[in-house]
Amino acid sequence: MNDELHSDLARVLVPEETIQAHVKVLAHQISQDYADVERLYLIGVLRGAFIFLADLVRQLTIPHSVDFMSVSSYGKTAVSGEVRIVLDLREPITNQHVLIVEDIVDSGRTLSYLYKTLSGRQPASLKTCTLVQKRREQIDVPVHYLGFSIPDVWVVGYGLDYADQHRTLPYIAELKEEVYKK
Repeated sequence: MNDELHSDLARVLVPEETIQAHVKVLAHQISQDYADVERLYLIGVLRGAFIFLADLVRQLTIPHSVDFMSVSSYGKTAVSGEVRIVLDLREPITNQHVLIVEDIVDSGRTLSYLYKTLSGRQPASLKTCTLVQKRREQIDVPVHYLGFSIPDVWVVGYGLDYADQHRTLPYIAELKEEVYKK
């Protein structure tokens, strides 16, 4: 890893090697938990989860397929709390074993919305996997597979971005407050 951080970044929270090692652990656990199912249907939440999902599925040892959904907050501000589906699944999930793969659980609104929406589509089972979850008391959403619990700070890298910047960093870093409080 380059010793020099971008000027937008305060510090590295989760190094690349740690991420890769834990992705293998998560994939092993998921492969064990779903060893007896015909196929696991993984749903990546765009855009942030695509890097995590790609690394995760390459480590799975069970039959699986991948699809994507895109959701967006809407209203007059991005923090309206309302969520809508921008891109839906290509096929029904009725009677399928489904795993939602998310990049971050921040407020929990997006994952909660997806979980409730997809539950209504009658999958055989529905679980969630997230790369990072912020340490907050008000989050009330089921996270079955968790990569890392992180402080309540703005993070970028490994799929996570700020204004479409820093998404492809191989590690997770804290963004300096002055960058997003401009």
